[in-house]
Amino acid sequence: MTGSASQPLALARSFLFVPATRPDRFAKALASGSDAVIIDLEDAVAPGEKAQARQLLAQAWPGLAPQGRARMLVRVNAGNTPWHGDDLNLLGVLGVAGVVLPKAEHAAQLSHVAAVLGPACALVPLIESVAGLDAADALARSPQVLRLAFGNIDFQADAGLACGPDEAELTAVRLALLLATRRAQLPSPIDGVTADTQDAAQLAHDLLRSRRGGFGAKLCIHPSQVAAVNAAFTPSASDIDWARRVLAASEAAGGGVVSLEGRMVDMPVLLLAQRTLARAGQGH
Repeated sequence: MTGSASQPLALARSFLFVPATRPDRFAKALASGSDAVIIDLEDAVAPGEKAQARQLLAQAWPGLAPQGRARMLVRVNAGNTPWHGDDLNLLGVLGVAGVVLPKAEHAAQLSHVAAVLGPACALVPLIESVAGLDAADALARSPQVLRLAFGNIDFQADAGLACGPDEAELTAVRLALLLATRRAQLPSPIDGVTADTQDAAQLAHDLLRSRRGGFGAKLCIHPSQVAAVNAAFTPSASDIDWARRVLAASEAAGGGVVSLEGRMVDMPVLLLAQRTLARAGQGH
């Protein structure tokens, strides 16, 4: 964990993208209800506009309130692009709370970013290739990595998949990212986007899959998706009640193994209860 500044990002349920070329939308994105905002220097910016995007970000950054900046990450261009170094140089000056690294495939990439941006910057590797999936454990265990994120659209293209609407073909990939997350003891991973911003039923289906699959957040590409995402990853009243009773039973037993309603409460169950209450406390 990278310090107190990263805590809002560790518990965030929704991550809303906003193009770096639209600084007029930065404050609107922060006010959209999204727990976190990702200023995008990569896919949302054409190659000929990269320098201008950095300039616009640099000009807008001082006008953002500190509590807002603590909820913002910047998606830089991938390490094998000609814009990556200039992106990092700018962010080192700005002092951002977090960076999303696309096409993450090697722990050395993350080490370089961490060295340039310093120990206070949280890193979120975006797994969107077969090579990235192969390196998931190494990426998750790299210093300053806060959470893993899944680039589901790019992964399909890299792997040569033609997924149906339910993305059943990616079930094993999502499970692998969850397991890498758990082995590294990171907060729950961030699921990929729902590309159709007008299809509420598809979004609801995708969110149910995410929750059942152990994900705790989702990338959003439109403010209209934020409310549903936040609701899906917010524990219900019954979830919160169960978690409180688990913690109370464990405390009464002095931290030892205890039975609650016929179910053994051991460390994994206790951790689940703690995570549930942590998510329940999320909100702005």
